[in-house]
Amino acid sequence: MANAPTYLASDVHLGPGGHEREARFLRWLDHAALNASQIVINGDLFDFWFEYRHSIPRGHTRVLGSRARIVDGGIPVTLMGGNHDWWGGSYLREEVGVEFHQDPVVLELSGHRTLLAHGDGLGRGDLGYRILRLILRGRATRWAFRWIHPDIGAGLARIVSRTEGRHPPGSAEDGRPSALRNWALDALARDPSLDLVTLGHSHFPELVEAEPGRYYLNSGDWLNHNSYAILAPGAPPALQVWTD
Repeated sequence: MANAPTYLASDVHLGPGGHEREARFLRWLDHAALNASQIVINGDLFDFWFEYRHSIPRGHTRVLGSRARIVDGGIPVTLMGGNHDWWGGSYLREEVGVEFHQDPVVLELSGHRTLLAHGDGLGRGDLGYRILRLILRGRATRWAFRWIHPDIGAGLARIVSRTEGRHPPGSAEDGRPSALRNWALDALARDPSLDLVTLGHSHFPELVEAEPGRYYLNSGDWLNHNSYAILAPGAPPALQVWTD
């Protein structure tokens, strides 16, 4: 499988919307496991994820089991924490077996030197969220949240999330796609060693060739677009739509 591509997706937001999206994503995972050298989920796989010391959020058992089975079968799975599931940790790494990141990271993905980041808090604007993110990810906040009963914590997260209906199909989401695109193009200009910058967060699939052989890629979402990307050795990135 050394020459097999990398399959990349983001913003699945498992949780709201019933089981249909989860079943569809599971079928994509099975397909990717048969065809990919590695699988990357670039943030917000879950609409809410917080690891307590001795408990984990209820639900998504089949997805967690599928990822563990894929990893056990020799296909690495990388998960980037997004603004909805940044609070992962040892359970995902040690029990499920994924490589879990909480900050932007440079990876080699099927021959593409890639800057992988979810995208929240990047680019111009979003100042209010940046301030909120510092608070939510702070050590004191995480310590205090662990003392809240998980049922109450999950309920609060659902109220704050409001994922359903927030991103209509084709929406530019108040300029976030253009802000992330400009940030990514600047990152490519600053670091000539990069072949690719890939983000999520905007829920807006996009592929831009900054210059020959160098690209900005946003993998879109599974709320409206069912989009994902394929990174093949020696080939440009390709955006795809999952149609079962």
